[in-house]
Amino acid sequence: MTGSPRYRLVHPLRVRWAEADMQGVVFNANYLAWFDIGVTEYFRAIADGDKAWLERHFARVYVVKSTLDYRAPARFDDEIELCARTTRLGRSSLEIAFAVRRDSLVLVEGSNVYVYTDDGRSAPLPEDFRRRIEAYEAG
Repeated sequence: MTGSPRYRLVHPLRVRWAEADMQGVVFNANYLAWFDIGVTEYFRAIADGDKAWLERHFARVYVVKSTLDYRAPARFDDEIELCARTTRLGRSSLEIAFAVRRDSLVLVEGSNVYVYTDDGRSAPLPEDFRRRIEAYEAG
């Protein structure tokens, strides 16, 4: 895809019947559910098989903002790709960009901003967490 940003995570999905409306078009809220699948797979990748690390950190990350840009519909039984990459690491937050693609066509792009917490309050991103994301994105 010429001119397309490089997404570190590319996860295949197939649109299920329950995700589509009566016309066979994916209902818009499902894209946010797919973003959730994307961040789960992304964090699973940076955990590199360490389930305890994944559970410890994943439980501390909360979505505080979502944006979506709908370009074209996904339809029932489409084979699609869910793509994710970190675009910003702040002191206590990070932003992950997502794209839903079918073949080379970007159907939806968006992002979620996540805040890292400790005891329900914003907390600095742990150095190990930050290092793992930077290393993963560097490829």
